[in-house]
Amino acid sequence: MVNEKRSSASDPGYRLAPFLPRPDRRGRFGAYGGRYVPETLIPALKRLEADFKSAWKDPAFQKEYRRLMHEFAGRPTSLYFAERLSSHWRRGRIYLKREDLNHTGSHKLNNTLGQILLAVRGGKKRVIAETGAGQHGVATATVAARFGLECDVYMGKIDVERQAPNVARMKLLGARVIPVESGAQTLKDATNEAIRDWVARVDDTFYVIGSVVGPHPYPFMVRQFQRVIGEEARTQFKQQIGRLPNLLVACVGGGSNALGFFTAFMKDKSVRMLGVEAAGCGLHSGKHAASLSAGRVGILHGSAGYLLQSNDGQITVPQSISAGLDYPGVGPEHSYLKDSRRVTYTSVTDDEALAAFTALSELEGILPALESAHALAAVRKLPARRTTNQIIGVCLSGRGDKDLATVMEAAESGGGGKSRNKS
Repeated sequence: MVNEKRSSASDPGYRLAPFLPRPDRRGRFGAYGGRYVPETLIPALKRLEADFKSAWKDPAFQKEYRRLMHEFAGRPTSLYFAERLSSHWRRGRIYLKREDLNHTGSHKLNNTLGQILLAVRGGKKRVIAETGAGQHGVATATVAARFGLECDVYMGKIDVERQAPNVARMKLLGARVIPVESGAQTLKDATNEAIRDWVARVDDTFYVIGSVVGPHPYPFMVRQFQRVIGEEARTQFKQQIGRLPNLLVACVGGGSNALGFFTAFMKDKSVRMLGVEAAGCGLHSGKHAASLSAGRVGILHGSAGYLLQSNDGQITVPQSISAGLDYPGVGPEHSYLKDSRRVTYTSVTDDEALAAFTALSELEGILPALESAHALAAVRKLPARRTTNQIIGVCLSGRGDKDLATVMEAAESGGGGKSRNKS
């Protein structure tokens, strides 16, 4: 019998865990990370680093964060055995960490709650954010409304059009959504504009970065706020099946849900980890968003890591059916984990992700975000097994309401296909 403390209404069953291996004093994970930003932002970043370290050690901050994560966000989220999907695919027993059940419909709230508590603690009255799929924008707008802060969200014009439900949600929450019409009009360009805004108003504005990207301390700070996903899952696996999983799988755009899921298991050598990027139309087509699988090391948005770039070092335009994975870079810690081989990285195409979306919807009654469907598709590509002794944990990072128009459009054009006739 496993002797683990169970969660309850009064005790969510997790704490803000102590620091794990961290970036060095220059904000680097090995060769990756750092602070490649205008000089005017350096004092703000150093102050943010000091504020975060102070808050993380402060019992009052921890208590308030835990209270809001439980009472406002609705944590802990469940660990769900996808029995029919497991039986249909025959890859092992598939368990879903249900971040789609978190308030606002994804893992993004875990981070925005933490960062906006820091903003309030620092006396800021305005927050800004970038968003692709809109989930981070919604989460930021939600917490800004909760604390009465002014909120501006930058979003590429293309993403504004393909993520209309989330745009409406942000506006209803009182945020101003600012369409970005420069460049490819997607997440990279929204991030560019958010950084420009922050440079101009660094004294009164807190920039809530949505993933484990950007200049130090953001990659590490966001990872720490997302660690709750894996901390909960680790306890839940032991409670429900008496042991840890054999394999963890999560999608990787910037990479926050994956690091949030993986970090609690990093020291467990028996647990393999698979990060899944967006292959778009296929790696050989050049129309993809797989920085780790097909990129080279460079600098983007304030840190060094694997990027999609031309032979001349220019950032190339990514492509994915998933707005949240449609980014030409990846967090520096993922770059480090790729080189260290602690995590294996792969990619799946748009059509493979659409087929996984359909399979989970039809077999389990759960509509996953297209980002999460990439993780599921990677499970589908694993070798079939005669036994069910392999335990697979998948981070279901968000729900698919926001993607219904994209999915239906793809179905009408023949993309994705039906799942029931596929083994």
